[in-house]
Amino acid sequence: MSTPAPEPAPDGIDEGRRLIRLGGDAALSLADRLAERFHRLTWRTPIHSIRLKGRYPLKLIAVPEDPVMGDVPRGHALLEGVIGLRGETRDIETLDLAKPDWGKPFAEHLHSFAWLRDLSTVATRARGAPIAEHLMSLWLATHGDTVGGLAWRPDIWGRRILFWTCHAPLILSSADLIYRSKVLNALARGARHLDRGADKAAAGAPRIAAWCGVVAAGLLIPGGEPRQAFGEAGLLRALGTGLFDDGGSVSRSPAMLLDCIQLLSMLQETYAARRMELPEPVAATLTRMVAALLGVMHGDRALSSWQGGGPFAEAEIAAVIEASGVRTRPLRQARDWGYQRLAAGTAVLIVDAAPPPVARLVEGGCASTLAFEFSDGPARIVVNCGGARAGVAQLPAALAEGLRSTAAHSTLTIADSNSTAIHADGTLGRGVAEVELSRQESDAASRIEASHDGYVRRWGFAHRRQLMLTGDGKELRGEDALLPKGKKRHAGVTPFAIRFHLGAGVQVSMTADALGAILRLPGGALWQFRCRGGLLAVEDSVWIAADGRPVQTQQLIVTGEAAAGGANVSWALKKAL
Repeated sequence: MSTPAPEPAPDGIDEGRRLIRLGGDAALSLADRLAERFHRLTWRTPIHSIRLKGRYPLKLIAVPEDPVMGDVPRGHALLEGVIGLRGETRDIETLDLAKPDWGKPFAEHLHSFAWLRDLSTVATRARGAPIAEHLMSLWLATHGDTVGGLAWRPDIWGRRILFWTCHAPLILSSADLIYRSKVLNALARGARHLDRGADKAAAGAPRIAAWCGVVAAGLLIPGGEPRQAFGEAGLLRALGTGLFDDGGSVSRSPAMLLDCIQLLSMLQETYAARRMELPEPVAATLTRMVAALLGVMHGDRALSSWQGGGPFAEAEIAAVIEASGVRTRPLRQARDWGYQRLAAGTAVLIVDAAPPPVARLVEGGCASTLAFEFSDGPARIVVNCGGARAGVAQLPAALAEGLRSTAAHSTLTIADSNSTAIHADGTLGRGVAEVELSRQESDAASRIEASHDGYVRRWGFAHRRQLMLTGDGKELRGEDALLPKGKKRHAGVTPFAIRFHLGAGVQVSMTADALGAILRLPGGALWQFRCRGGLLAVEDSVWIAADGRPVQTQQLIVTGEAAAGGANVSWALKKAL
């Protein structure tokens, strides 16, 4: 994704200028799509059915612990006969798996059996097993023998094996030997399905999940030593294609990186159940992943909002990090993943300083290049709207798509267009291909200068953003410039807007000269915003909270017009109290 960089300084920060380029193809080719469809069609052939046959285990060698606590409200809802996710619920008694009428996130939650974690968190085995066995019986009746669809997708099978084995007491407590044999036979068939299909899962979290399932099956099904070795080799390949060397996810999504850490943490417990250690290369990768995740967390210990993810609940993130067993410091400069972290005093600044992810690696990527988030202690001052993939089911489709736009991020837009095109089918198109980055560190201040070429082809301007955070963390100075570049030239003036989406609960009061605003944070602290080179206004905005629900907020917008020679806007955020 990037050109070779000089050796890092002892503190882990590369000073000086570097060029970050978009890597790989923009999207899956027609041949790739046809090959993927053909592979799925082979699932229903007699040959594949023969491959799934074989002996099934009479029991598991061990039962791992699930290292992460489940969602308590969702668990209580299950006890009351309701399964739900992000505002979408279904009654368990009337659930019809043969006629799905729910969204994709709910379907993945249901078929992966991730809900077993929620149930086990609030229920004893005696109380939870009847619910789990009822849902298991429904699944086996509809999908146990019918290979195909989302239910047999490799990543879903990988997760299902992890959850089935971790929560075996809930699904294998029955005295009904026929039911038990069906569960164990389905587990064995799923493992054989993954043996041939794990590498067909999409790069990133899906492929990592699939191979985690292969390894877990090798560890817990008797006679699985060859599968374990085969799975470990596949998992290392999946980590190599799904993660950058700095530990960040190729999706550039903190939410997906959190998911990958959770998967490896569950696998780590599977090894522990066999009194074995996670392979050293996997353990080293897990350490880098946690450092990268910490690097995009604010002072409230929740995630910043990038690439469609939301902040997630602080307790959920803390539980996953605790489960990993990793103790490390935040990664301040992700050279490949693309996020730059500046921290001073109680202030944290996180900047997206890389092109968006390529379409073949992620669905629903966002045009967020050079956007930033800024917080003071537990209070978020400037945010991105976030949540394009993490919103509740009731979120209107148009709003969910709008959350992917450049305007939904705290950065500059030209003529209300995206820095990287978002196609009607949801994929990303042309736009940012290069980001030029320079970073300097001193005791007095930390400074980032970055520019991208996303508007050059259409508008003839490069966007350059300079950010400087003082050493005490009490002042953030910025400059946004449009610089003439390329062959495109517009005869008149080109409108632009610089948006600063404000955190939930931030109160705004414009100053008398209309060139600034006073921001009162939820904790009572005051910050002053000033700008020069454009017109300042306050407008409504929205922010997707940790539970996926939209929260009404406000945004500062600096507007102006760029002549052929470009434009320049300077601004500052300074702590007043």
